Amino acid sequence: MRNIVFLMKSIYLIIVILLAFFCFSCAPKPIVITEEPVKPEEPVKPIEIIKPFEPLKPEKPLVHEELDFDDNLFSRAEKEFLDQSYDKALELYNEYLSIFPDKPFAAPALMKIGAIYTVFENYVESRKSYMRLIDEYPDNFFVPDAIVEILLTFYNERKYKEVIRQTTGVFDKVVSKIHLFRTYAILGDANMALGFPIDATYSYAIALEESEGPGREAIIEKLKEAFRQIAIPEIIFLLKYLDDELLQAYLMFQLGIDKADKKEYAGAVNSLSKFIERFPMHENTQQAKTLVEELNKKFIFSPNTIGCLLPLSGRYKTYGKRALKGIELALNQFSFKDINPTIKIIIKDTKSDPNMAVLAVRELFQEQVAAILGPILTAVPAAFEAQNIGIPIITLTQKENITDVGEYVFRNFLTPKMQVRTLVSYAIEELMLKNFAILYPNENYGITFMNLFWNELIAYGGKVVGVESYKPVDTDFADPIKKLVGLYYEIPEDLKDKSTMADDEENEEYYYDQEIRKNYENVEEEDNIDQEPEAIVDFDALFIPESPKKAGLIIPQLAFYDIENVYLLGTNIWHSNRLIKMTQEYIQDAIITDGFFAGSTSKNVKKFVKLFKKTYKEKPGLIEAIAYDTAMILFQTVVSIPDVRYRNIFKDALLNLNDFQGITGPTSFNNKGDVYKKIYILQIKGNKFVEVELED
Repeated sequence: MRNIVFLMKSIYLIIVILLAFFCFSCAPKPIVITEEPVKPEEPVKPIEIIKPFEPLKPEKPLVHEELDFDDNLFSRAEKEFLDQSYDKALELYNEYLSIFPDKPFAAPALMKIGAIYTVFENYVESRKSYMRLIDEYPDNFFVPDAIVEILLTFYNERKYKEVIRQTTGVFDKVVSKIHLFRTYAILGDANMALGFPIDATYSYAIALEESEGPGREAIIEKLKEAFRQIAIPEIIFLLKYLDDELLQAYLMFQLGIDKADKKEYAGAVNSLSKFIERFPMHENTQQAKTLVEELNKKFIFSPNTIGCLLPLSGRYKTYGKRALKGIELALNQFSFKDINPTIKIIIKDTKSDPNMAVLAVRELFQEQVAAILGPILTAVPAAFEAQNIGIPIITLTQKENITDVGEYVFRNFLTPKMQVRTLVSYAIEELMLKNFAILYPNENYGITFMNLFWNELIAYGGKVVGVESYKPVDTDFADPIKKLVGLYYEIPEDLKDKSTMADDEENEEYYYDQEIRKNYENVEEEDNIDQEPEAIVDFDALFIPESPKKAGLIIPQLAFYDIENVYLLGTNIWHSNRLIKMTQEYIQDAIITDGFFAGSTSKNVKKFVKLFKKTYKEKPGLIEAIAYDTAMILFQTVVSIPDVRYRNIFKDALLNLNDFQGITGPTSFNNKGDVYKKIYILQIKGNKFVEVELED
């Protein structure tokens, strides 16, 4: 009997060790074994159910007569188990327990019952069997195994938090290497399932210390998977505190891979080179060498070469040619100083076509440009391609959320948000206005500015007292204007119905007469009937996001309906002498914003305008000025980081740009690559625009 028990224990230990490599794990916490319902987490991946225990085998075949009845009953249960007749085996094990609860095979029978219920995926019953073993046979050899198997049942139910909660206290009862190994492995797996790769790493690291044989390889693979899910700053942190040479090697290699994936090529080469030097015989060393070679060939660029994407042909070629003049002037000015390096510009025509823009980005990558300026109108596809291959690109677009494409995408252009924020801030904080009305065209431009203006007013504590729209094709704006000031009255529906029912002129006159009588029946003096109602102008300013031509039709009509002594607010497209000629006295003191003002008193602007006029015989506008500033930003970046080898360094230098003193105002980029600058506030005085000077 002792031989059988001893043999059973030995075989079981071997089986447990083999099964350990199919298990999963977590970080230390409680082992108050409970049956409290725990809501399972979202399923991660299908798990491999623990294989059933093999039946115990004696040293030599046993004949029925040689066995006592209890041994014979247990042997029959083992045979059924081996034949995978789990229902019959379960019945026999339970019979054994009911008859021989104090015999040596009682605890093993409970372990087998727990294993059978695990096969049936009935984890509650499985736990009951293991808990019974712990309660009734607390000093038994199998108690540590039962404790670990309980953790595994919770894991199999995807109750990962419960696995972690139950673990506290386990280590008072589980002390052998194999049980510590299995417990920490399950802890690691539970933390991975919950998305905590750092906690999983600590658990796996301890499991690795306790591992022997094939289990070591299994844990190493789990550690590699955890490392792949850890962010770069956390890997750097772990490198300081995990002193195991093996873990240090895998972490350093993963750090290099992650930096390469994030297009941090300089950092990737640095990390991988250190890894190669420190671990020349590591299994990943050759892969690291190959990657360093590829990075050096593919991602080293010419720091003094800038690419430009402009629509020089096609529908929007006018804008491209205007931007090109600004870029050419910037290059001439920059090159004029002998101390500056020689800059090469490679210009690609996007032809106002998104596909051509993407192709042009790829061509510029092959020509090893440091960064790209543009495009203007095909910015989105070009931005995605530049981000994909890791070239910094400064787009000249108003497109919303363009910099959300990725960390290599920048924007330097006047946006609707910038205009509205400046306009509202000035109106409320400087002019002390409180009530506002909005009159806008019912199309994309008008709707966008209307919503932005309204939201910004709320943020600044202003009040919108009237909002009216009109169709983009309208030329008569009487109805929306009347609605703003309470002069518009629709014919009631019931009156409309009666009028349409009239068959002759007599009936129409009757209903009209009745309506007049009803409205004026209390009026004593006949003369009052002919009086016009007065306009109710309860706003201090009126915002009209419209083109100069259309605004020129609207503004004189405002005066006709007694909308006077209010500020008119517009966008940068109002910056047109044509608008002043059309509206004359009706538009005086109107306020607009713009990204550039050729009439500015700034010395830099005056110098730029003078030089531009001399070179091109015309006055520069916003596009020329923005293109000039953007080119200068890129040229200055080249100077600030000499001998740079990787574009991510160039990208970081752009992010660190601080108040570049451009002709379109001091310019910086926020942490998402979007431009931040103070823009111009202009006011109409007489027959010209003048700059509104604000105190800093």
